[in-house]
Amino acid sequence: MDGDSLLSDESSFDQLHSIFEAMSGGKKSFDFKAFSKFALQACEAKTPRSNKMMDIFNLIDADGNGYVSKLELVASMQSNAAVDEFMTPGVDSSTVMDDEAMFEKVDALFEAIAGGKKRMQFSDFERYYRKTVTAAQPRPPSDVNRQNTRIFIIGPGFGNQINPRQSQMIENSGYQVKWCFTIPNPEQPNFPVEPYLDQIKAEMDAFRPHVVAAASKGGVYVIGLWHRRYWRGPTLMLNAHPMCTKLPQDMQVVIASGSNDEVYPNTRANLEELMATGPPNKCFLYYTANSGHLQSGQLSRVGDYHNMESLINHDVLPRLIDATLCPQGPEVHFLRTWRERLVEERIQAELWLGYSPEQVTRLWSTSGEEQGNHLFDVQPGTMEYRHVCAAFKALPKETQAYILSPPEVWAAVRPLRVQRVENALQGEGSWRPYYKSLCRSLEDQGVEFEPGTHTAWAFHGCDSNALESIINNPVAGFQPLASGTRSATLWGSGTYFARDAKYVADGGFCGQPAKDGTRRCMMCLLITGMPCLGDPNQKGVLPFRNKPHRYNCSVDCLASPEVFIVQHTGAAVPAYVITFA
Repeated sequence: MDGDSLLSDESSFDQLHSIFEAMSGGKKSFDFKAFSKFALQACEAKTPRSNKMMDIFNLIDADGNGYVSKLELVASMQSNAAVDEFMTPGVDSSTVMDDEAMFEKVDALFEAIAGGKKRMQFSDFERYYRKTVTAAQPRPPSDVNRQNTRIFIIGPGFGNQINPRQSQMIENSGYQVKWCFTIPNPEQPNFPVEPYLDQIKAEMDAFRPHVVAAASKGGVYVIGLWHRRYWRGPTLMLNAHPMCTKLPQDMQVVIASGSNDEVYPNTRANLEELMATGPPNKCFLYYTANSGHLQSGQLSRVGDYHNMESLINHDVLPRLIDATLCPQGPEVHFLRTWRERLVEERIQAELWLGYSPEQVTRLWSTSGEEQGNHLFDVQPGTMEYRHVCAAFKALPKETQAYILSPPEVWAAVRPLRVQRVENALQGEGSWRPYYKSLCRSLEDQGVEFEPGTHTAWAFHGCDSNALESIINNPVAGFQPLASGTRSATLWGSGTYFARDAKYVADGGFCGQPAKDGTRRCMMCLLITGMPCLGDPNQKGVLPFRNKPHRYNCSVDCLASPEVFIVQHTGAAVPAYVITFA
């Protein structure tokens, strides 16, 4: 590029404008961090590579000038089946010029990629599909590097004798583990740890750990190591030690605590204030708490005591260790592992259906603008039908928290009909703008939006009148602030969704059966963003995550959520209605 001709050469100016937009992320200016990130990506781009995105872009860019117009895209989708399948999987776009609804879809796709420009470059193409294709690619397991990870554990307080299952879980997870038992148990208040810190450091230096972990009274040793700057690396602390009043600014820390801790009692608000003293996106509070009361007076979930029982379920303790090492931050890592609680058949079904509104609407058979008709049958035998039914019938890998009927009863339930919801007006007025605003909010917080991590498939049950209203409302399908469900006292206000269809069916949430005995439920794509644990006393907006940004939804359990609660009308995309018996 010739800098002297920037103001006189439109093509050169367009290239520079595109570079600036890529660096700034659409903002008016950029900082060194953004510049550095762009430079690294540019270096990678210069490395010879053969990936599918580049191959597809080259097929579209027929004249090879590096720019693609809308007409070039349309022509390529008409004439090249590989391009058509990549751009709109499962949809035949060969007749796009003769089909107004199809042309509108392609037009919207081009606008989304080009960002309002008349021509797109590969950087635009890659940036768009780097986000959307993520949803169509299986993520590697989170535990792949455990055998190469060294964990240094402060022995006193970790409960090797009182709670041996906790220690055994770490040992059996494949890590290289070093226990430090050569120091006394700091039983007394204000126990002087300073005389033992050099000894701990010597053992750490010899072992060269990736993570340091401590529990209960042993946490005071970790605090001492922080103060001496003997350890400034990833840290896991089980039970929030009362002497921990501020977190270091240059490291990743995960703290686990329960609402019923009888040794170190604390409030959720105080723990959240503690986490806020740490650097953004580098600290994560794994917290368990009591639900509200059921009509029977019982609790649906009980928060942990000092001996945190939840850590030995759902592979939680190793997942927390892994989270301390994640470059994108421990909270994002832990959210990613939620999908690992699902069986492979459901994961594959969700991957095919997609994790973004764009991927869901690619399967629409109309423009979604027909008056009075927003339900369309999905034909049995199609891939779409099979994947929806697979997600509907799937049970998780681990035992569910809410077992209202034996698994063999659910095995006899059959999906009889699948209908796709196509309501474009609702999308434009509700979930599309919410999706965009949530993506911007995460980017402002330094979190890259990941379909399948910040979105999730879930099920919703309601009576026939409510279901028809959700499907046909031209503005907003769900009305969280107006929801007065029987579950509202369990985890706070909002609209409730279940991870598993079995819970919706067993719980009687689908209203009265029809005369033929059939019932209906909805399968929805939730735009979950960054979730927090629900609170029976929560009304309206959720707590701050990183001021001025709040959490985006709430769940019943951070380890393996089975209930999602959304507080915004646009946070749920009604995708399918399933009739079953």
